[in-house]
Amino acid sequence: MDKKPSARLHDETLAVTGGEDLHPLNSFQPPIFETSSFCFRNIDEMVEHAQGKRTQYLYTRNANPTLQVVEKKVAALEGGEAGLVTSSGMAAMSCALLAFLKSGDRVLAASSLYGGTLHLLDDVLHRFGITTDWFDIARVDSLPTLIQPGTRVLLAETPTNPALRLLPLEETARFAKERGIVSVIDNTFASPFNQKPLESGWDVVVHSATKYLSGHSDVTAGVVASRKDLIGQMDVFRRWLGGVLDPAAAYLLIRGIKTLTVRVSKQNENALRIARFLESHSGVEGVNYPFLESHPQHELARRQMRGGGGVLSFTVRGGWPATRAFFNSLKMIPISTSLGGVESLVTSPFWTSHCGMSDAELKSSAVTDSLVRMSVGIEGVEDLCADLDQALKVAAGSKADGA
Repeated sequence: MDKKPSARLHDETLAVTGGEDLHPLNSFQPPIFETSSFCFRNIDEMVEHAQGKRTQYLYTRNANPTLQVVEKKVAALEGGEAGLVTSSGMAAMSCALLAFLKSGDRVLAASSLYGGTLHLLDDVLHRFGITTDWFDIARVDSLPTLIQPGTRVLLAETPTNPALRLLPLEETARFAKERGIVSVIDNTFASPFNQKPLESGWDVVVHSATKYLSGHSDVTAGVVASRKDLIGQMDVFRRWLGGVLDPAAAYLLIRGIKTLTVRVSKQNENALRIARFLESHSGVEGVNYPFLESHPQHELARRQMRGGGGVLSFTVRGGWPATRAFFNSLKMIPISTSLGGVESLVTSPFWTSHCGMSDAELKSSAVTDSLVRMSVGIEGVEDLCADLDQALKVAAGSKADGA
């Protein structure tokens, strides 16, 4: 396991063995270093460490061997030089932005972003003198007109949450690079199995590892992949703000990543079948899924993604009363706010991630109270379609013809 060929391994192999060297005690699995600190054998070692003459583990907030397995594994999957694991996806995004911004700087951000990221920009960074300018990902040709003297970071996600819109990766990364702007992208929805933004020229890739990387809805974590020098700048903020992941949770994340490619392959397959089922259902007004032929960016999705991912969204016909009835009539699929696990889930973005936003913000994110976001798991797809069908029929008040 510690002898790797020089050629880049396939994702299926990297997910299982990436970042894992055989432990000195020959443990087959990475050990959990559940410790807050590490010892020096004598005072001379402590002095040498303080003087920079010796490198060793000191304190888990600074570095921990179990956490480093996660970092190496995700960096390998994303094609990055290094990684940084944090206690949540928002901690990862915070480190990724704070590392490159100071008071007076500006962020050029896509208007379609995860609600937590929007709050970070509007409610936190704004308080410290950092301004956000917004762009529509459907109009990347407008980017040159939005650049300001203080623009330091370009921020986006693709596919977007929850409308599943796409950003052209190579074109946007090239735009930022030509202007010396650090490009940061949230790759949570796609996962590194479906999409590798670093290979398209992006500088920093952020994940809520709570989702597909973990895959079992039992870990809250975040991770960043990038160049070593940029990871070093972000590590300063993880260390001093304290957003470090517990080693036991890191081990669960390692175990989850090992099955990433198997899980996501099945979720890609199930999600496409469900999207096609919903598209033909009389109780649904519209479906958002990148690999649907009807998706306006279907060709772009096929060019830059291996699969469409496990998330789709759809609008229930009949407004909020029908949508409410749909949610309350589901028998097998739970209502929950997260995504990416092996279990299917549904949620209302209007009442969760985008709750409290202005009408303009909701419009730019394509969020209404009739929109349902579904995270598709690995269950039998016929069972999932049957549950969706019966709930939609209840919502419509009558049987959906031809469903």
